[in-house]
Amino acid sequence: MLDGRYRVDARIAVGGMATVYRAVDTRLDRVLALKVMHPTLAADGTFVERFIREAKSVARLAHPNVVQVFDQGTDGSYVYLAMEYVAGCTLRDVLRERGALQPRAALDILEPVLAALGAAHRAGFVHRDMKPENVLIGDDGRVKVADFGLVRAVDTVTHTTGAVLGTVSYLAPEQIEHGVADPRADVYACGVVLHEMLTGQKPHEGESPAQVLYKHLHEDVPPPSAAVPGLPYALDELVVSATARSAEVRPNDAVALLAQAREARAGLSEEQLDAVPPQARAQEHDNAQDRTSVIPRAPAVPRPLPVNEDAEDEQQVLHRTSRLESPPAVPPRRRPARPRQRLFTVIAALLVVLGVGAGVWYINSGQFTRVPRLLAKTEAQARQELKDAGLGVSVERDYSDTVERGTVIGTDPSAGARIRGNGSVTLRISRGPETVEVPDLQGYRLDKAKSVLKDSGLEPGMVTREFSDDVPEGFVIGSAPAAGTERHAGSAIALTVSQGRPVEVPDVTGEDLDEAKADLEGAGLTVEVSDERVHSEFDAGQVAAQTPDGGSEAAEGDTVTLTLSKGPEMVEVPDVVGRKVDDAKQELRAAGFEVEEDRGLLGLFGDKVRKQSVKGGDTAPKGSTITITIR
Repeated sequence: MLDGRYRVDARIAVGGMATVYRAVDTRLDRVLALKVMHPTLAADGTFVERFIREAKSVARLAHPNVVQVFDQGTDGSYVYLAMEYVAGCTLRDVLRERGALQPRAALDILEPVLAALGAAHRAGFVHRDMKPENVLIGDDGRVKVADFGLVRAVDTVTHTTGAVLGTVSYLAPEQIEHGVADPRADVYACGVVLHEMLTGQKPHEGESPAQVLYKHLHEDVPPPSAAVPGLPYALDELVVSATARSAEVRPNDAVALLAQAREARAGLSEEQLDAVPPQARAQEHDNAQDRTSVIPRAPAVPRPLPVNEDAEDEQQVLHRTSRLESPPAVPPRRRPARPRQRLFTVIAALLVVLGVGAGVWYINSGQFTRVPRLLAKTEAQARQELKDAGLGVSVERDYSDTVERGTVIGTDPSAGARIRGNGSVTLRISRGPETVEVPDLQGYRLDKAKSVLKDSGLEPGMVTREFSDDVPEGFVIGSAPAAGTERHAGSAIALTVSQGRPVEVPDVTGEDLDEAKADLEGAGLTVEVSDERVHSEFDAGQVAAQTPDGGSEAAEGDTVTLTLSKGPEMVEVPDVVGRKVDDAKQELRAAGFEVEEDRGLLGLFGDKVRKQSVKGGDTAPKGSTITITIR
């Protein structure tokens, strides 16, 4: 059990940032997915706070193609999201099993993905980690985008100074080179995913992540027809447009790319859409480069690849280097210098290096130090380390759901940053979890109760309506948890709201309108008469039907809608005299009548109709009973 509420049943997947489990919400009795952050990341208070803040943002993004976030919380060292569970598979599973897809199937998957991202982009968010693993395909065929864990508000996108989070095969060039991620980065990743769906392979592959990153920076994504001859030009154009290395050339966001995708589909024939790619088969797949990872940003000047890079695994390469590796440049040809010239050149270079190098060391290093790593240390320990480093200290205190009271949440400047040797560091110290007492909301109107909750630092949750003899309609009966209970700030509080005093609805079908109104209004209900009139067994002008039905419960003042009768529908009766009994009954029932048999003593073994209660050719109310006499 997690947080006393979620029963974990099975592990679904493990990613670079979290593990996902199938679980049951024991309070609401529904299956959901739990995404639990890896302990190494959960120990980073700054990362956890961003994770929580961004989860709340995504929870407000309601779209049928986005995996919904229901809840967020912590339980000891566990930080989790409770999300919608989608029974099915990922796009990665499909590509691994089938290889290249038909154009129709690829577009059928791409379009709902772009619709989801378009809603995010227009709401001000960027996904930043689009890849086949994050596209879920339900057993019912619905396509949903998952894992907005790296989402960031568009207006907070900045040039990051250290590493970039992402997946090497789908990173846009500007993410690698400058750390920039706006909606066009998602567009680029979707173009790569479309290329992979159409060809069964990624456009850029290499023996190491560094080689893949280099190709993203220096090589265009090839049109898919280069790998699958015969693919229509419109699909080539769609991929090339989305994966332009210059962000300025790409569609501005997923909404614009969706319009291009629909335009491309409209220009394709049925044969082109359903063409089976010649190499549509399962592809060998290496998961190593599909994990969300910490990826170093590329500097302005690349350096050669290391000679022994094959001996290092992906994570070592990603964390070892501080710049993007690239093939060595080939120097231009020139005449060899004369021996005498070379001697003077070497001496001069040594003098310059010795003199300038000392100056550079003093400017860049001599006056500066690095902020020590203080996360999760006590305030006293952190103060002592900063004092030993010759740095000043100031303290700010803040609430934290994950970091123990009295320990360091983070620092400003951050750990590892360069700072002058006599500079000062601000310690952010945890006050522990911020808890809020649930206010007493009984007797408040619903809108006022919601306002009081928000003012208290809580969020209005699910609203349930119940009848009440004591609380007027629209006012709060109670809350769950109850008033006075301590809850974390931001928790959702469920409200129960009164529907008013229960009233049993009288059954007025078959009554005249005035009589029906009197009965209903006498019970405290409001009457509305529908403009529609229907045929029924009742005479014209009488009540043929009512909503809600008679005998049900409604709140005092609720409206009951009455539908009046046009009288019975008259139908011509078939002539069945002389017909066999079974044939006669079938024909009468097909005309809309009930049938009764009159056999008498003489007709016990008869098989033909001698007469009928309404003559053939006459009319009778539809649904009425026709009696046939059998001899």
